[in-house]
Amino acid sequence: MPATVYALLAIALWATLATFGTALSHLPPFLLTGLALIVGSVPSWPLVLRDRRAWRVPPRTLALGVYGLFGFHFLLFIALRHAPPVEANLVNYLWPLLMVVLAPVLLPGVSLRPLHVVAALLGFAGAAIAILGARNGSAALPGAPATYWGFLPAAGSAFIWASYSLWTQRVTPFPTSAIGLFGLVSGALSLACHALLEPSVALSATDGLLVALCGLGPLGAAFFVWDMALKRGDARQIGILSYLTPLASTALLLAVTGRALTASIALAAALIISAAVMGTRAK
Repeated sequence: MPATVYALLAIALWATLATFGTALSHLPPFLLTGLALIVGSVPSWPLVLRDRRAWRVPPRTLALGVYGLFGFHFLLFIALRHAPPVEANLVNYLWPLLMVVLAPVLLPGVSLRPLHVVAALLGFAGAAIAILGARNGSAALPGAPATYWGFLPAAGSAFIWASYSLWTQRVTPFPTSAIGLFGLVSGALSLACHALLEPSVALSATDGLLVALCGLGPLGAAFFVWDMALKRGDARQIGILSYLTPLASTALLLAVTGRALTASIALAAALIISAAVMGTRAK
């Protein structure tokens, strides 16, 4: 298949992540992250059973993979339960813009141009509008003072995914199947944290089904097909396609949560997506 088909498939799967996280927000975050990541690693198990080299990566690369997959999803699930999910989801999608802004810091030979600065300002303005809009509309929400706190993990998840994506260009190239190892180790670490830090809970049949779908989709297959797209196509064009994700994700969240599209949400989404596209086009 063309690289764009793989990329669009990953985008469609990622668009469901915030909805799954919201539906499962009653589960402890370490438990949800651990179970979903382990399920997401399953597609690569047959590969490593046939050839152990499929998971043979340097310790530094493995540590980077755990940092990206474990850190990003744990903070995102925290954000979705401590801030209005639609606005928290928009703040999380600052990661394409942060990739542009952080590239000169984390990658050698990359410089920041004036258009990048303008894009950064637009993106952060969109995030501010999302946060303030949530604050102004949260009077009826229980625990309204926690709204601002809930956006911190959303911003942290964006930073982790942006830095992880950039740092993968500085480590030894690894096969797509190694993503399964990243997910398995990250999931085991998260379950260990759950056993030590969180109360045990019983999952219902619905919870189990949703966790399985979340793991096989946005926390599993999406990473594999995204890596296939990047290996087969032009990363710049694929990067631009990724800005469809916040649009699709926000639209799905609005439909599932029954919220109306407000002016602040629409403006925040427009600013963040425009900033990301602008940052990508600035060479």
